[in-house]
Amino acid sequence: MKSIRTTLITTALMAGLTGLALAQNTTPPADNDRVGRMEKMREHRGERHMQHLAQLKAKLNLQAAQEPAWNTFIQSMQPPARIARPERASVEKMTTPERLDMMQAMKAQRDAHIQQRSEATKAFYTTLNAEQKQVFDKETVRKMKGFGMHGTKHEGGRGHH
Repeated sequence: MKSIRTTLITTALMAGLTGLALAQNTTPPADNDRVGRMEKMREHRGERHMQHLAQLKAKLNLQAAQEPAWNTFIQSMQPPARIARPERASVEKMTTPERLDMMQAMKAQRDAHIQQRSEATKAFYTTLNAEQKQVFDKETVRKMKGFGMHGTKHEGGRGHH
């Protein structure tokens, strides 16, 4: 009985030490790996977005006269050029008011893009007939969930975190 207990303790101890040794040998992924993963995620998100827009177009059953407004709408939905983030070293050299001004400028760029999307969406929406508007409203309401409009469990959503 003593030998079985000793064997189990020794085995558990060896397994624990092996786990520690393996944990020490792992190195965090290089920044290049992270950047590559982020780029793949952006591409994948862009592909999904284009698929969603293609499905939306099919569901809307657009007329030929609506195509120019659709194309303008699609152009506005393209992701903006990445806002260049300054290097950490240069940010650390800035004073607090300079950093705040930089953040305000970046926010202004994002706000301008949102305004452009909003105007293009409203212009496209006016070209839709009543049935198409209902389809558009139903299909695009899911996008609003990113703005804190999650449903509760009773409403069929995921509920609060």
